[in-house]
Amino acid sequence: MAFFKGLSEKLNHIFSKIVHKGRLSELEINTALREIRIALLEADVNFAVVKDFINKVKQKATGQEILESLSASQQVIKIVNEELISLMGGTVAKLELSGNPAVIMMCGLQGAGKTTMCGKLAHLLKKQGRNVMLAACDVYRPAAIKQLQIVAQSANAQSFEQGVSNPVKIAKNAIKEATKKSCDVLILDTAGRLHINDELMQELEDIIKATKPCEILLTVDAMTGQDAVTVASSFNQRLDITGVILTKLDGDTRGGAALSVRAVTGKPIKFCGIGERIGDIEPFYPDRMASRILGMGDVLTLIEKAQAAVSEEDLKKMERRLAENTFTLDDFLTQFDSISKMGGLSQILGMMPGAGRFNIKESELDESRIKVFKAIIQSMTPQERANPAIIKASRRKRIASGSGTSIQQVNQLLKQYEQTKELMRKFKGKGGKIRLPF
Repeated sequence: MAFFKGLSEKLNHIFSKIVHKGRLSELEINTALREIRIALLEADVNFAVVKDFINKVKQKATGQEILESLSASQQVIKIVNEELISLMGGTVAKLELSGNPAVIMMCGLQGAGKTTMCGKLAHLLKKQGRNVMLAACDVYRPAAIKQLQIVAQSANAQSFEQGVSNPVKIAKNAIKEATKKSCDVLILDTAGRLHINDELMQELEDIIKATKPCEILLTVDAMTGQDAVTVASSFNQRLDITGVILTKLDGDTRGGAALSVRAVTGKPIKFCGIGERIGDIEPFYPDRMASRILGMGDVLTLIEKAQAAVSEEDLKKMERRLAENTFTLDDFLTQFDSISKMGGLSQILGMMPGAGRFNIKESELDESRIKVFKAIIQSMTPQERANPAIIKASRRKRIASGSGTSIQQVNQLLKQYEQTKELMRKFKGKGGKIRLPF
């Protein structure tokens, strides 16, 4: 539901002990910092990084003006937030695309999700109007070439492969092919290994010399904690990477990689993978990530996702229906599609400020319920969708049978529809305009 859930819960528990207090003693601040230190270490953050982080927070939090302040607890939390942002890079690091084509070399160990991330990055660049080609330079892993072709197709990008031949020659020929086909971005999917070795590094160095990539991006499995930092350090020493992409950030991630990579390597995290779908990639915003970790939500990303999922025309249509009190089950079905486009209920809730206070269970966010509800609505007649009030017992039985669900599930859908309708009325401002609840 939320990134770094364990760390976030621990930090929120620590802050809950001081947040309602006015002035804080130096002992109370030191106690809180000691607990924060333990929470970070348990999240598998690098020891040296934790030590430096705590020292910086302590230096700022135990100043005389903080100790004498009536809002000392809020200021301590503010300092922790600022230092988390600084730890992860301060500002968003954008891709530096130069050359024609601009060559991006993707590297990393096997299992980190490198090939999948090639497709996600291509999909993101395609949405920005780029003409992208993916080149299969991993000639060792079984089915790697086929996998790259599949992800290229999913991203609506072009692909290039020359079978199991020399990876350096494949990369050089890919540049020629990309130029021939007017592709302005070429992404090289290079080989990985189960562990770092000289043979792997030498091959990557040879590809760099032959192609002169503008970006050398290391894909790192966020679930591997400090191991990810060790991998990043090793690759950076040999290849001088330009940035890191964290994959599997939606998994059971403790946070060690995200909070350590920048400090240890000096290289920014540029993107993060937040799901399995081709569109589940986001630029890495240190300020937004710090806000999520501290349970403050991520309103900006939520708004961006909403704007991408709901067109201006759809929003105006919804406003008209609310003004006329004609919000139907077809509109409800459209809402389900928008939720899916935004990443699902768990992602949306994870970006809402204070969502942790509601203590919503993962089972309550079961995405399969949306599929069930969609099947129920699609089993209704146009008249029933337009006027749900006519759906009495016999109709509910027929709808349940037609959708392969139960009468109880049909009742749940209709109840949720009425609740949503009422909720949207509350968020309707003057003139029928829909006001977002944040």
